[in-house]
Amino acid sequence: MATKRQELNMTEGPFLKKIICFTIPVMITGFLQTFYNAADLAIVGRFRGELALAAVGGNGSITTLIVGLFMGLSVGAGVMVAQQLGAGEKEQVKKTVHNAIMLAVLFGVIVGVIGWILAPYLLRLVSIPETVINSAVLYLRIIFCGTPASMIYNYCSAMVRSTGDTKHPLIFLTLSGVVNVFLNLVFVAVLGMSVDGVALATILSQYLSAGMILIYMMRSKSCIRFRFSELRFDRKIVGRMMYIGLPSGLQSCAFALPNLMIHSSVNGFGEAAIAGNAAASSLENFIGILMNSFYHSSLTFVGHNVGAKKYRNIKRVILQTMGCCFVVGVAGCLLLWFFRDFFLGLYMSDGNAEVKSYAVKRFLTMFPLYFFCGFQETLTGALRGLGKSVLALCATIFGAFVFRIFWLQVIFPIFPFYECVIMTFPISYVIISAFCTICLILVYRKQVKDDLLSLKSSK
Repeated sequence: MATKRQELNMTEGPFLKKIICFTIPVMITGFLQTFYNAADLAIVGRFRGELALAAVGGNGSITTLIVGLFMGLSVGAGVMVAQQLGAGEKEQVKKTVHNAIMLAVLFGVIVGVIGWILAPYLLRLVSIPETVINSAVLYLRIIFCGTPASMIYNYCSAMVRSTGDTKHPLIFLTLSGVVNVFLNLVFVAVLGMSVDGVALATILSQYLSAGMILIYMMRSKSCIRFRFSELRFDRKIVGRMMYIGLPSGLQSCAFALPNLMIHSSVNGFGEAAIAGNAAASSLENFIGILMNSFYHSSLTFVGHNVGAKKYRNIKRVILQTMGCCFVVGVAGCLLLWFFRDFFLGLYMSDGNAEVKSYAVKRFLTMFPLYFFCGFQETLTGALRGLGKSVLALCATIFGAFVFRIFWLQVIFPIFPFYECVIMTFPISYVIISAFCTICLILVYRKQVKDDLLSLKSSK
């Protein structure tokens, strides 16, 4: 691990090659993680039809809302490890690791229990049609049984990546992803199960990935080594983790709450709209997760340079990650658009013309400005790397929460079309990106100014 980190020195330029080397494994990791739900949708849609596809696809915003709040604390753990490593505080890293894993288990159990109990109420809240409500409840309850494993994997992988090691989280997720697809086919195509089969395959794969990364950390020789005997609750560390990570969790909620309203509006157009929107959204998520990978790069590189007090590197890191994000976002959208018939065909049969029409409408609405989704992720990652999580949260609350609710309550009733609902996404991406850019300029100038004053006083 130490050798790997020396090879990827995040505080010395040039940065572009290092950013790409760091990001590619994160991209593949996120791509495979997104593949969980995509495999669920594709297999259940092809083998069990439109209603089953709607049952699985209609509840994504619910899991995002509940899990996102607690998963945001994994960002706090990752930032703390990055900053502590940049400052050479290895003993503090050990304490952070053990406190983070305790929180992951605790929150995983809490989320799982809450999700199981509230599943039918939450699905009715987003206006899931009665024709698919029973299947949707079954799927959602099984998925919530896997939240402890999902929490453990995400917390641990965030800390492992903060050391510069993006390879091992990728390996573990690749193996579990292969198992997920295999079990999906066995449960649905061979054993004749439906939404329960794809949900069971997903959570078994999640427990596999969580187990592998825990074993890896237990065998590690570095400062992220995990030992059950060293589990200790440290109020100061947990408080700092909450301070950095909770705004990220609240940001997820700020996205998810209006998204519940958006899904409710989409669900009002019927099963075909739900299924088409779910298929298109699932495909978009692959592009989104590729762009989101630069969020982790921005956060980690900025965090290391903050810890090393090399503030002048931050500007280059942010601009280069945004440039990479733009290229990936535009290329991904073009690929998906030109081969849309093939990709949508993975989720549905050729006879579902109405379902496909809703998917194409979503593509046309989202793609022109979709790269701003990557910009907002990269910029909020930089703010968190600087320790300014509250500013990132404020940007999200304004752009994703206030604006989207305003749009749904004021604009959508005037123009009650499917495209009008979807349009809330790209416009909010632009607003959040602009807000974060202004915040970063102000924070950066202050940090550089303080750095120069510090250097002068030391002389």
